[in-house]
Amino acid sequence: MSVKRKRSSLNETEASEGELPAKMPCTSCLKPAIIGGTQESIKEKERWNFYPVTYEQAQNGPHDSRPIRVYADGIFDLFHAGHARALMQAKNCLPNVYLIVGVCSDELTRRLKGNTVLSEWERYEAVRHCRYVDEVICDAPWVVTPEYIEEHKIDFVAHDDIPYNTPGMQMNDVYKDIKAAGKFVATKRTEGISTSDIIARLVRDYDMYVRRNLSRGYTAKEMNVSFIKETSLNFQDRVDKVKKKVNRVETKSKEFVQKVEDKGRELIQRWEEKSREMIGNFLDLFGSDGTLKRMFVDGTDRLRNAISPPASPTCSSSPPPLEHDDSDSDEA
Repeated sequence: MSVKRKRSSLNETEASEGELPAKMPCTSCLKPAIIGGTQESIKEKERWNFYPVTYEQAQNGPHDSRPIRVYADGIFDLFHAGHARALMQAKNCLPNVYLIVGVCSDELTRRLKGNTVLSEWERYEAVRHCRYVDEVICDAPWVVTPEYIEEHKIDFVAHDDIPYNTPGMQMNDVYKDIKAAGKFVATKRTEGISTSDIIARLVRDYDMYVRRNLSRGYTAKEMNVSFIKETSLNFQDRVDKVKKKVNRVETKSKEFVQKVEDKGRELIQRWEEKSREMIGNFLDLFGSDGTLKRMFVDGTDRLRNAISPPASPTCSSSPPPLEHDDSDSDEA
């Protein structure tokens, strides 16, 4: 509470003295770049009186302080840090630069270079939201012509100085005429990053990215993956998850496993000792003196008698003789 009151009292003091607190600087743009050919783009061109300027004049700034219109073009597929750094250099190559970026269409790119990963709309939008870009021209030409420069009031073209040739076109460098006219500003490439490098990484780590997308709900059909490949990757994903869990509790697991291992060895040792004792008792009771054999024979005989008892003694057909009674004979 005391801190808040102190701050409020300071603000009231500043306001009473007629001094406003310093405004925080804006660190980002509030809207994307405008689209070439729209009313905004036309109004921007009509604001200024354009005339040819040399690079030396542009370095010092035109006398009427009009912005220098610098043009950079490309495909900008999978917009990355290398693209952003190149556009940053183009924006800062001269004082007061109005940066125009031309982005080639899908049809032109496929015909002269090959398929892109992102569609032209995605590539347009990626460039529009780069903080260094003031205007984006869609469906830009592959070669910058004098007529194109005049149409868009371009003062200079910014690109890296490496000759850019195109298969199928009889040109060793599409910027050759721009360089000869003194309208070219060289930028530097960022080593180790390019669209081709990113695609190479995706191809190299193909299985990993397929597994990631499968776990996120993408179907095998959407990624053009066979059923066998899908099953194999899902299995590998489960195995890796188990490995990660084991690694996270590696120390505790080792201690636990060691305890289990020690206890197991102790139990096995006791079992072996009891087994020897049982075998010794068995041999003592039913050893070589024939006790076991006699018990087996006696048991067999008893079982046989129970199943088939011995026959009863045979009886004569004539009645047994009567015993002589001496008393009867005396009376007679």
